[in-house]
Amino acid sequence: MVKHIVTFKLSGSTEERAAVALRFAEALKALPGQIECLESIEVGINENPAEDWDVVLTAATLPSLADVAVYAAHPAHVAAASIIAGCKAARACVDYTVG
Repeated sequence: MVKHIVTFKLSGSTEERAAVALRFAEALKALPGQIECLESIEVGINENPAEDWDVVLTAATLPSLADVAVYAAHPAHVAAASIIAGCKAARACVDYTVG
């Protein structure tokens, strides 16, 4: 099993970032029902104004690293990613095998 962890920093005002983060998080949370290889997903929106990062995908689980590529290219994931395309300031990702 592979864990896919991603964090996003958004640009814009506090209100703009919060609105986009909420729409993005809801779209990501709907993906397990749309992408067969995506076993589960957990998404959080940063509530600490002293920190710089806005959204974290903390526990996307997939059977293999090859499935991460399938997930990334899936039209439902591409549509979710397009929500933040205009305001994504930075992205960091770690994929690791569990067990």
